[in-house]
Amino acid sequence: MPWKWRKRDEATNNDLCSANDLMKVSIPSPLLSYTNAREVEAHGATLSALLADLDRLYPGLRFRVVDEQDNMRPHMRLFVNNEQVFDLTQALHTTDEVCLVQALSGG
Repeated sequence: MPWKWRKRDEATNNDLCSANDLMKVSIPSPLLSYTNAREVEAHGATLSALLADLDRLYPGLRFRVVDEQDNMRPHMRLFVNNEQVFDLTQALHTTDEVCLVQALSGG
């Protein structure tokens, strides 16, 4: 693969993702009916773009994570590098690990 210029995050000195970079995304068990895999790959320079690409690959998945107002659903959590993220506009880095988590409740 040829070397190419990448934007760098000045705060962390990590490469920022471009729209063409594949990111690994961990999928929670309740959403496996969409992906049939615990880990998938998708493109996205931000979390919002990553979710949009996941929805392109696995139709309906984004709606289970984000509501009509582009807010995270109350029972869903997004983690980037083991830290919970609330801002879907957060930029992603090429080395980031993204994990979707769905809270379960009941009695």
